Amino acid sequence: MERQPVVYILASKRNGTLYIGVTGNLTQRLWQHRNGEVPGFTKKYGVHLLVYAEPHETMEAAITREKQIKDWKRAWKLRLIESANPQWRDLADELLG
Repeated sequence: MERQPVVYILASKRNGTLYIGVTGNLTQRLWQHRNGEVPGFTKKYGVHLLVYAEPHETMEAAITREKQIKDWKRAWKLRLIESANPQWRDLADELLG
Protein backbone atom coordinates (compact mmCIF):
# COMPACT_ATOMS: atom_id res chain seq x y z
CA MET A 1 0.00 0.00 0.00
CA GLU A 2 3.03 2.26 0.13
CA ARG A 3 2.98 5.17 -2.35
CA GLN A 4 -0.61 4.56 -3.29
CA PRO A 5 -3.70 6.65 -2.45
CA VAL A 6 -5.41 5.05 0.53
CA VAL A 7 -8.42 5.90 2.68
CA TYR A 8 -7.74 4.68 6.19
CA ILE A 9 -9.53 4.47 9.51
CA LEU A 10 -7.72 4.66 12.83
CA ALA A 11 -9.33 3.76 16.15
CA SER A 12 -8.42 4.29 19.78
CA LYS A 13 -9.69 0.77 20.59
CA ARG A 14 -12.48 -1.56 19.48
CA ASN A 15 -15.63 0.57 19.05
CA GLY A 16 -13.64 3.55 20.29
CA THR A 17 -12.90 6.94 18.81
CA LEU A 18 -12.47 6.87 15.02
CA TYR A 19 -10.41 8.97 12.64
CA ILE A 20 -10.78 8.81 8.86
CA GLY A 21 -7.97 10.04 6.66
CA VAL A 22 -6.44 9.83 3.21
CA THR A 23 -2.78 9.60 2.22
CA GLY A 24 -0.51 8.72 -0.64
CA ASN A 25 1.96 6.94 1.65
CA LEU A 26 0.25 4.92 4.38
CA THR A 27 3.45 3.63 5.98
CA GLN A 28 4.83 7.13 6.45
CA ARG A 29 1.50 8.52 7.64
CA LEU A 30 1.11 5.78 10.26
CA TRP A 31 4.60 6.48 11.56
CA GLN A 32 3.69 10.18 11.82
CA HIS A 33 0.48 9.44 13.73
CA ARG A 34 2.16 7.00 16.12
CA ASN A 35 5.10 9.25 16.86
CA GLY A 36 3.07 12.37 17.58
CA GLU A 37 4.21 14.07 14.38
CA VAL A 38 0.62 14.90 13.42
CA PRO A 39 -0.76 17.51 15.80
CA GLY A 40 -4.47 17.53 16.45
CA PHE A 41 -7.18 14.94 16.83
CA THR A 42 -5.25 11.65 16.66
CA LYS A 43 -2.55 12.87 19.00
CA LYS A 44 -5.02 14.40 21.46
CA TYR A 45 -7.27 11.32 21.65
CA GLY A 46 -4.69 8.54 21.19
CA VAL A 47 -6.20 7.25 17.96
CA HIS A 48 -3.45 5.07 16.50
CA LEU A 49 -4.78 1.60 15.60
CA LEU A 50 -5.12 1.04 11.86
CA VAL A 51 -8.40 -0.88 11.59
CA TYR A 52 -9.30 -0.27 7.93
CA ALA A 53 -7.46 0.61 4.73
CA GLU A 54 -8.93 0.99 1.26
CA PRO A 55 -6.54 1.57 -1.67
CA HIS A 56 -7.59 3.67 -4.68
CA GLU A 57 -6.27 4.22 -8.18
CA THR A 58 -6.13 8.02 -7.87
CA MET A 59 -5.89 10.56 -5.07
CA GLU A 60 -9.07 12.19 -6.37
CA ALA A 61 -10.98 8.90 -5.96
CA ALA A 62 -9.54 8.43 -2.46
CA ILE A 63 -10.52 11.95 -1.38
CA THR A 64 -14.04 11.47 -2.73
CA ARG A 65 -14.36 8.19 -0.79
CA GLU A 66 -12.92 9.74 2.38
CA LYS A 67 -15.56 12.49 2.27
CA GLN A 68 -18.28 9.92 1.65
CA ILE A 69 -17.28 7.81 4.66
CA LYS A 70 -16.92 10.88 6.90
CA ASP A 71 -20.55 11.75 6.13
CA TRP A 72 -21.78 8.30 7.15
CA LYS A 73 -23.48 7.49 10.43
CA ARG A 74 -21.20 5.90 13.01
CA ALA A 75 -23.00 2.55 12.74
CA TRP A 76 -22.21 2.39 9.02
CA LYS A 77 -18.53 3.10 9.70
CA LEU A 78 -18.43 0.33 12.30
CA ARG A 79 -20.02 -2.09 9.81
CA LEU A 80 -17.44 -1.15 7.20
CA ILE A 81 -14.59 -1.84 9.63
CA GLU A 82 -16.08 -5.11 10.85
CA SER A 83 -16.80 -6.36 7.33
CA ALA A 84 -13.06 -6.24 6.56
CA ASN A 85 -11.58 -6.60 10.05
CA PRO A 86 -14.05 -8.29 12.45
CA GLN A 87 -11.41 -8.69 15.19
CA TRP A 88 -10.33 -5.02 14.98
CA ARG A 89 -6.72 -6.17 14.57
CA ASP A 90 -4.12 -3.45 14.16
CA LEU A 91 -3.42 -3.79 10.44
CA ALA A 92 -0.27 -1.71 10.85
CA ASP A 93 1.42 -4.74 12.44
CA GLU A 94 1.28 -6.47 9.04
CA LEU A 95 2.12 -3.33 7.11
CA LEU A 96 4.99 -2.07 9.25
CA GLY A 97 6.28 -5.51 10.20
